[in-house]
Formats: sequence, C-alpha cells, structure tokens
Amino acid sequence: MAGNSDPLTPRAKLAVTAGKAVAAASRAAGRGSGSVIGGRVALKLDPDLLARLAQNLDVVLVSATNGKTTTTRLIAEALRAAGPVVSNALGANMPAGITSALAGGSDAQYGVIEVDEKYLAGVARDTDPKCIALLNLSRDQLDRAAETRMLAENWREGLAGSKAVIVANCDDPLVVWAASSSPNVVWVAAGQMWKDDAWSCPACGGVMQRPGDDWFCGECGFRRPTPSWALSGDHVLDPHGSAWPIHLQLPGRANKANAASSAAVAAVFGVPPQVALERMYQVQAVAGRYDVVQFQGRDLRLLLAKNPAGWLETFSLIDPPPTPVILSVNARSADGTDTSWLWDVDYTRLTGHPICVIGDRKLDLAVRLEVANQQFQVCDNLDQAVELCPPGRIEVIANYTAFQDLRRRVGN
Repeated sequence: MAGNSDPLTPRAKLAVTAGKAVAAASRAAGRGSGSVIGGRVALKLDPDLLARLAQNLDVVLVSATNGKTTTTRLIAEALRAAGPVVSNALGANMPAGITSALAGGSDAQYGVIEVDEKYLAGVARDTDPKCIALLNLSRDQLDRAAETRMLAENWREGLAGSKAVIVANCDDPLVVWAASSSPNVVWVAAGQMWKDDAWSCPACGGVMQRPGDDWFCGECGFRRPTPSWALSGDHVLDPHGSAWPIHLQLPGRANKANAASSAAVAAVFGVPPQVALERMYQVQAVAGRYDVVQFQGRDLRLLLAKNPAGWLETFSLIDPPPTPVILSVNARSADGTDTSWLWDVDYTRLTGHPICVIGDRKLDLAVRLEVANQQFQVCDNLDQAVELCPPGRIEVIANYTAFQDLRRRVGN
C-alpha cells in the first residue's frame, strides 16, 4: 500500500466533511442516496480529492457497457477474503459518486470501483489502479455515448502504458483493441452473446471473420488473443487448467461470465479462485436487480436491461412461456433520450409470453412489438399490468430509470 497512514490534508478533510453533510441533507430531503451531490461539493472544495482518497488503497476499476455493477459487487465480495473493501456498490460511477464512495471507507485496504465508460481514462489517472477489468463495449445511450469504436479508442489511448494489470474479455474485439496498448493484460474468455457492434475490425476497418467462438480480421491480422482464464459451462478454468465450479444465486450466463472475470481479478490480489468463487455466492441481488418481490399477491422478478446486449442476455434467463412478461421503457436523460435502439432488440424471443407494456415510451415499444408480431397489451402503470397478467410469477424487464420507478412502486 502506498503513502502514509493519513493522506488527507486539512482542505481534503474539510471537503470530505462538507460532502457528507450535503449527502445527508439530500437523503433527509428524500432525494436519493446523496452520493453524487455530496461528491460534487467535495470535489469543488478539493479538486484533487479523488487522488488523495485513492492513494492508500489498492484500487480495482471495472468498466463496460454491460455488467459493471454486478461485476464490481462480485469482485468486492471476493477481495473481502483478503481485507476491508470500499466500493461504490450503488452504481454512482462518475467522479463525484466515486469520490463520495471512497470518502466513506477510511479503514479500507481495497477500493473496488465501477466507472462509467466515458470517464475510465480520467479516473484511472487519478486513482493509480492496480487492476482494471474491461468486460464489453456495445451501443448504449445513443445520444450521449460516442460510437463504440470511438470509446474503444478513448480507452486505448487512456490506458496506453498503464502500470495496472488489465483483465480483459478476449471475446470482444473492441475490448481487445482497447486493452492491447497496455503492457500487462490478462485475457479472459468470458463470451460475447451480442456481436452486432463488432463486425468491422477496430484496428483497420476491415470485415471481421467469426468462425465459431474465434474472430480475426482477414485484412490486417488483428485477432482474438489466447485466454489464460475461461468460462466453460458452469466452471472457471484458471491459467493452470484447473476447473473451479461457479455457484451463484444470480441467474444467467452473463453472470457466470462476470464471475469468471471477477475470479481473474481476485487472483491478481492473491485470492485463489476457489475462495473468490465461494464468496461470490453471497451476492443475491445487485441494487435490486434479480430481486423477487411480493406485489399485489404476486411474485415479480425485477430485471434490468438497458441496451440491446443487455436485453438479449435477459431474454435468455427468463422463465419459459407462458410466464407473463412486463416490459417498461423510459427515455429520460439517464437512459438516453433516443429509443431507436429498440429496433436492434430481437423481440421475437418473447413469442408465447403474454406481454404487458408500460413506461414513458410504452408506445415506442408497442410499435416495435407490433412489427415483431408479438401479442401485447399497453397499460397505464404497473398495477394495471399485474392485474392483467395470468397467474404465476411475472418477469419484469425495465431500462434504467424505469427500473428505479418500479423499485419505488413495489417498495424495494
């Protein structure tokens, strides 16, 4: 661990105290956790506060379009086997939220930090991470996030020559391109279900060849690196070829992939795969995702899906037809206001499920489902949708702010 026992200057201590006071006031006023506004105030008072808070921590950064909140939580659980951890577990993943989280972990040894894709390079500069996990890059918030190739370029430039161990998904060509500028990369075969953002070579623009699980560019020779860790069914294969069973309470292939990446990160800090994977079993839900809640005498499972890659993975883990499905889509600033991504989602996978549609942009979704020849009902709110659903458990899939609305309504 770097630095002295108390890295905080008087100014930094004042900034932390002021940030916590503002956050507490925000919570008392019922305006959420207060972590973002608290962090903003703290950074105004001391612009170097994030770097100061990080200097006594072994830091892990986690960035991706999909899976970063869950993977951050899994890594944090694994590293608790080695010492106290501070983490932005609620998903406030821009500099203000990250600063707020670290300010609350004065006795921690490890900082496990989820970072928004656009801010990764800057946060890496400030926190001097020991490890950075890169999971995937796909289209998301089309009005806010630059095209995925530009994000990959931003990562590639920002991480060039980084001292951190980069744990990267070798099945995503954009992630491989981004990580390849770093001298120390651990490749994980975590899989890639959604491939529609990686048909052209990020290195030269040529057409990507994708035989089986492999990929390469026929024009410049850019290709999938050989992984040292791999997800294989219900096991993680480590660099020695040993297979370790994955036991998760979280559902679906995507979470097994997150566990594989998390085990590789834990190993960087000396936590063996068996210990890391056993600890990950503790995670039941992540910020409400995957929770099963009681509402109006029914069991609702809450699932977050905010872009085409996420919807594809989510469809693969819902119960089979005729389990009813409620879909909710908003397009507020935190979601991205452009809903054209709905046309990239294959809604024919819902054939046979009774579907109810709610949310601010329910009519956009209704048009998309109509074109996909799905049977559905448009409802005013969650209560009405639940009443219209046939008996049994209900799968509820929502994008970001729609998910928060649902959690408030069901008291989660």
